[in-house]
Amino acid sequence: MEFRTMIHPREGEHFMRHSDKIMLMGSCFSDNIGARLKDAMVDVVVNPFGTIFNPLSMASALHKLIDGEVVAGVDLFMSNGVWNSYDFHSRFSMADKDAALERMNSSITTAHDHLRQCHLLVLTLGTAVVYRRRDTGEVVNNCHKVPQHEFTRRLAGVDEITDALIAVMNRVHDLNPELRVLFTVSPIRHIADGLEMNSLSKAVLRVAVNNVVRACKDWVGYFPAFEIVIDDLRDYRFYSADMVHPSDVAIEYIWQTFQATYFDDRSTQAIARCERVSKRLKHRPMSNNPDVVARFNADTQAVIANLKKEYPYINK
Repeated sequence: MEFRTMIHPREGEHFMRHSDKIMLMGSCFSDNIGARLKDAMVDVVVNPFGTIFNPLSMASALHKLIDGEVVAGVDLFMSNGVWNSYDFHSRFSMADKDAALERMNSSITTAHDHLRQCHLLVLTLGTAVVYRRRDTGEVVNNCHKVPQHEFTRRLAGVDEITDALIAVMNRVHDLNPELRVLFTVSPIRHIADGLEMNSLSKAVLRVAVNNVVRACKDWVGYFPAFEIVIDDLRDYRFYSADMVHPSDVAIEYIWQTFQATYFDDRSTQAIARCERVSKRLKHRPMSNNPDVVARFNADTQAVIANLKKEYPYINK
């Protein structure tokens, strides 16, 4: 008897190569998979605006990347001792205004160039709940702990999300006709507003994404990260202690499924080799003997040199 409903990798989807360029944007789930790709030494850009949760902010961020839109000083505001942008996550906020602008604009420039060249864009949507500024009507990506009375909060509709995402998908395709796009819905549970709202929000996202995939089927697909956690693993063992975020084991399982679905066999072998080297790079020899440390570092550099000979596109 089978006591699980497993989600198996789809056949014929192996269009990715280890040498390809990838970009991920979306909820912190993108950071988790992005970290795995970095360990695999894939050329990847992850969340150039920081974490993005809602699809309207996702569409807005992509329009800005396509245009290479510069952030101006007037776009920032001071709160809690740092300069913030409603478009960027707080990890871009800084006490020095010019430094914050430099960090944001540098990220946009890098991501714009990467988007023009990359082979795969992975967009992870977390919630359909959006916050609008009362003074401008603008949907914000991050409230930065500004008092809640300055925003209106609502659940975005399926048609509204569908239209926004299709419009920006068409622009992405015009910018880079060779680009493939994968949508995912984050398995992270947004429970601050209750499980009922979380379920409704995820349902709205899933229907909207399906609409986008159908409209742009030649270059847009869907990866079932949400279903892997909810329907395949479906056990609290696979959540972190907060019962909200998937555990490391769950993330690793999703990463393995992602590999098996999209990377060819040679790339999977390259990923395994690179992951071992990345693990070695993070290791520190348990010795204060300078000769031991020097020998370990020399061996590591030799391993990297051999890796680059076989995979010359690796930038390490």
